[in-house]
Amino acid sequence: MTSLTSWMDRFFELREELVSLLRELTLRESPTTDKAAVDRLGEFVAERLRDLGAQVERIPQETVGDHWIATGGDPEAPIQILTLCHLDTVWPLGTLSRMPIREENGRLYGPGVFDMKGGIAILLGALQGLRALAIRPPHRIRMLFTSDEETGSETSRPLIEEEARRSHLVLCLEPALPDGSLKTFRKGVGDFVVAAYGRSAHAGADPQRGVNAIEELAYQIMRLRGLADPRRGTTVTVGVIRGGTRPNVVPEYAEMVVDVRVATRAEMDRIEKAFRSLRPVLDGARLEVRGGFNRPPMERNALMVATFERARAIAAELGLTLTEGGTGGGSDANFTAALGIPTLDGLGAVGNGAHALDEHVHIDSLPQRAALVAALLARWTVL
Repeated sequence: MTSLTSWMDRFFELREELVSLLRELTLRESPTTDKAAVDRLGEFVAERLRDLGAQVERIPQETVGDHWIATGGDPEAPIQILTLCHLDTVWPLGTLSRMPIREENGRLYGPGVFDMKGGIAILLGALQGLRALAIRPPHRIRMLFTSDEETGSETSRPLIEEEARRSHLVLCLEPALPDGSLKTFRKGVGDFVVAAYGRSAHAGADPQRGVNAIEELAYQIMRLRGLADPRRGTTVTVGVIRGGTRPNVVPEYAEMVVDVRVATRAEMDRIEKAFRSLRPVLDGARLEVRGGFNRPPMERNALMVATFERARAIAAELGLTLTEGGTGGGSDANFTAALGIPTLDGLGAVGNGAHALDEHVHIDSLPQRAALVAALLARWTVL
């Protein structure tokens, strides 16, 4: 088997090409909410994939950008590796006019460079590098590019899970942690709406006839506060409250939007049950709970540890030292890990500032990560 020790030098020869590619990706702004813009980026990526020898399929969508899936490696191989990238960003069209792409002190700045167009560039760079080395991965490589990750992956989740169930490894090219660590745990994410229904009345002339929906929510907020458990990594945050019409009217309706993060499936089940068990405090009030968990937790279990250790050994052959960590944010890797599929997350660019005005990647991380992804595609053996 060919040594990996010389690969890093070969991939660093692609450094400027990767920077140029990432610029091209970033120039094609792709907010989740603009289907046409996301589709333009998808068509650009698809053309690059075809140039690299992949078979590309377009999966049309009505309300969001189309999804794309490409096949490389050995299409007939019994072992499948799935890669995950998303085309969409949080940045609206026109952001480049106030946040232009710039290169400074070894960093490339721009909207979406870190989350996650850097990951797309890295995957394409991995394919290009393998082609230059005349190496075809021995497995079937399925590369999924989705369009709605930033808004919860509602249309792409079934496709992600379908492909994951056929796979022996999932590589998610979301950004690395700031120190370059892979992500071996992520919290599950829940979005709940708790609505209170009361009865309106004149606040001065006849307040006793009313049932104050805002007051009912105040009682419920204190109940929800008691659900949080920092020791277990569980947070419950009331982020938005709406209610009332005028100061002199007892409000008949109010609602709150609650963000929940959990580290384990057990906590997810506990919180879900607690929300569904909420009961009103005020006589005459009624509660309605909507929403729930849209991403299960990605737990650092024995399978995750074994998967990371295998990746760390392959990285060491390249001269890289892999470290691990976790985050409270979710990704599409939450879905695949929850299915029991070996999953590596955070294989994208090293940098910082996701969704922020200083969003950037460290340019040298592009060829480094491309070499790592290429090595994983070429060297992975089934756990």
